[in-house]
Amino acid sequence: MIYVIAMTTHYESLFIGGKWVPPTSAATIDVISASTEEQIGSVPRGMAADADAAVSAARAAFDDVQGWSRWSPQQRAEAMNRFADELEGRAEETVRRVSGQNGMPVSVGQQTEAVYPATLLRFYANVALTQATEETRTSLVAGTTVVRREPIGVVAAIVPWNFPQSLTFFKVAPALAAGCTVVLKPSSETVLDAFLVAEAAAAAGLPDGVLNIVTGSGREVGMRLVSSPGVDKVAFTGSTDAGRTIAEECGRLLRPVTLELGGKSAAILLDDVDLAANMKSFYGSMLLNQGQTCFISTRILAPRNRYSEVVEAFTALAKGLPVGDPFDPRTMIGPLATSAQRDSVEGYIAQGIAEGGRVTAGGKRPKCLDRGWYVEPTIFADVDNAATIAREEIFGPVLAVIPYEDEEDAIAIANDSDYGLGGTVWTSDQDHGLAVARRIQTGS
Repeated sequence: MIYVIAMTTHYESLFIGGKWVPPTSAATIDVISASTEEQIGSVPRGMAADADAAVSAARAAFDDVQGWSRWSPQQRAEAMNRFADELEGRAEETVRRVSGQNGMPVSVGQQTEAVYPATLLRFYANVALTQATEETRTSLVAGTTVVRREPIGVVAAIVPWNFPQSLTFFKVAPALAAGCTVVLKPSSETVLDAFLVAEAAAAAGLPDGVLNIVTGSGREVGMRLVSSPGVDKVAFTGSTDAGRTIAEECGRLLRPVTLELGGKSAAILLDDVDLAANMKSFYGSMLLNQGQTCFISTRILAPRNRYSEVVEAFTALAKGLPVGDPFDPRTMIGPLATSAQRDSVEGYIAQGIAEGGRVTAGGKRPKCLDRGWYVEPTIFADVDNAATIAREEIFGPVLAVIPYEDEEDAIAIANDSDYGLGGTVWTSDQDHGLAVARRIQTGS
């Protein structure tokens, strides 16, 4: 089923119905390292028929009158905690595979991909234990009403490549806790870590069909899951374009869907911000994982009276970040996940320059690295909020520093966006910062 040669990992089967089953096609997904541009593994390329088989297995597991959906919260919680234990035992290998595929620095993977899966499983296992299954409420008309929480059914979970394990379990963990069964479709760029999840699920003794994993390339498998009559709920994280297509299909089917799409979050630096004290936090909030993080703040709003100082601080930050091998624990900026992603980021940099932006750091490929899909962390000054690089999600290590006149202007600029995923406020006065944050029309 699996063999490893010189750190190269190959799978020949898909995980469906609790078993390793042969795919319906001989096609494969070749996994290419973001840092070496060499093949580091392969997995079967799932087809529509494989997606159908996975949905059927999940459906059978959910409909089983003695199955997962009928288990007590205590039984599900115990199984989820065993699952968490198995994932923790594979944490080091998970980080190795994620970093090898998408170029995530291991220092980031050790704090996210190695930790969040088990943490989320345990958190939602506890929610299952503590949340009431039934409530009795006073009726508005007469008597009482019994309100029950029931699992929705089969969940299609479609995840991206940037934080593949964390985003997998943001979907899988609550679904399992509720009593749902799941068909997981990983990104074709990060498939090797998904097979570790399958191994952990099997070792933990999850019932057959509760968690199924089917790969795919392009949108064939994902859209097959979205439109399948056996699926009751879709959970998707990815691009806005793909999310719009999924939303349209789910709307036509009247199927519940949860979407987490793009971001162009603003960081408001108030005039009392301590720049030197926050440099490490700026990295984590604005350049984490090479900027391939949906919620990070890539529009830096700086008070005009401190604009030059802010530009200088971020220029120094970008120039000081170690760029290189993602397996080196000192690396803070690794390669972008794919060649196409690097091309896209470089296109945005060129457009930013063409529209009058001034590059104060980065803007090119590192001269010292002759392979891998690297782009230097890049800072743009002399940018306003109408610029393309301030309007569109770049998904790379590119920050635009935008001046504002006063606090009202900063809030207006932050809210002037097609996105609303996240945002940050930086100040030495927490109460003041919270007051500003409450006026920002955004999420987390």
